[in-house]
Amino acid sequence: MAVHAHPDDESSKGAATMARYVAEGHEVMVVTCTGGERGSILNPAMDRPDVLENMDEYRRKEMARAAEILGISHQWLGFVDSGFPEGDPPPPLPEGCFALVPLEESVPPLVRAMREFKPHVVITYDENGGYPHPDHIRCHEVSVAAFDAAGDPDLYPEAGEVWTPLKLYYSHGFSRAKIEAMHGALLARGMESPYTEWLANWDSSRGDVASRVTTRIECAEYFEQRDAALLAHATQIDPDSRWFAVPLEVQRDVWPHEEYELVRSLVDTTLPEDDLFSGISEKVRA
Repeated sequence: MAVHAHPDDESSKGAATMARYVAEGHEVMVVTCTGGERGSILNPAMDRPDVLENMDEYRRKEMARAAEILGISHQWLGFVDSGFPEGDPPPPLPEGCFALVPLEESVPPLVRAMREFKPHVVITYDENGGYPHPDHIRCHEVSVAAFDAAGDPDLYPEAGEVWTPLKLYYSHGFSRAKIEAMHGALLARGMESPYTEWLANWDSSRGDVASRVTTRIECAEYFEQRDAALLAHATQIDPDSRWFAVPLEVQRDVWPHEEYELVRSLVDTTLPEDDLFSGISEKVRA
């Protein structure tokens, strides 16, 4: 189970990993916390009044198509997008949005989803949300709380029969190490890099999440499927954007995996890992 803040997050963070595990016969579910109602239209071709007026409907259809492409099941958690506050100082978050819903209200629906789907592995964002969107940070908080609560019979008994997930991971998709590797590979091939400005403006005080990675999943053969799922989110993804600036053959050669940080494990495993289910087969058979 991968828990995400908005529709399209599942396709930009770990989609090739999910496609690989589906192909290997695993059941995979994405839970999306909000409907993405306040997302901006980032694809000029979709920047039309009718789309803006029906954003919720468009984003639901896009999510359904992406889930179909990836072969996953999907569940909405039902909360309302908080939007990304911009300005100095930033404006207050809108009343009733996901980031402001108390955890005692937002955790139980995810606990129920975990107890019903019964995942062995749960994936979400780190404490910074991957980037500091209030919904991503809240998604982290809700996911960690639900992971810990799902197997506790004293917590949320109304949310169904208890189930204990065995491993919790944070996804790490945008490390400096990865960006530098892609940047260098493009320049070495005499190609233009879309990362020049990004690297020049990198805040070195942030460090690099690459140092936190424990688990690398080889999934290069599923990059096309990942990109197709991403393009299904047409309101959010411009096909001419930086997402698609690096040819797939370069990506497969330079960085053929997706990366994760193991933060909870109830099974024995050896780090570094190359499989999210490392240690789980032995536990389940026992």
